[in-house]
Amino acid sequence: QVQPVESGGGSVQAGGSLRLSCAASGRAFTSYAMGWFRQAPGKEREFVAAINWSGGNVAYVESVKGRFTVSRDNARNRVYLQMNSLKPEDTAVYYCAADPNAGWIVRGSADAYRYWGQGTQVTVSS
Repeated sequence: QVQPVESGGGSVQAGGSLRLSCAASGRAFTSYAMGWFRQAPGKEREFVAAINWSGGNVAYVESVKGRFTVSRDNARNRVYLQMNSLKPEDTAVYYCAADPNAGWIVRGSADAYRYWGQGTQVTVSS
């Protein structure tokens, strides 16, 4: 198993940028797909982005395409979410999660992700 821990959240104005990091301990990290989800106040959990074990396959929810970039560094057991051109609609708690069974693909269903971090708050004003 892996134990994801998110960091990098904060408060920014619309148009600003944040880079979220996820530290995922565990020997099997390099075999897991990693995903980012978010939950806004009063809203359901939403898939944001995911990256497969090699980093060669990524997926994004339509609303963040062109603004967010997911990447990973397996040597450091880290996955990142670079968020640019942030909008107030991006305000949410962002969660990092591990999918141990994705293989070459990435999956957008939360049910596929077995291990979850505690979340980091992102607040975008204006």
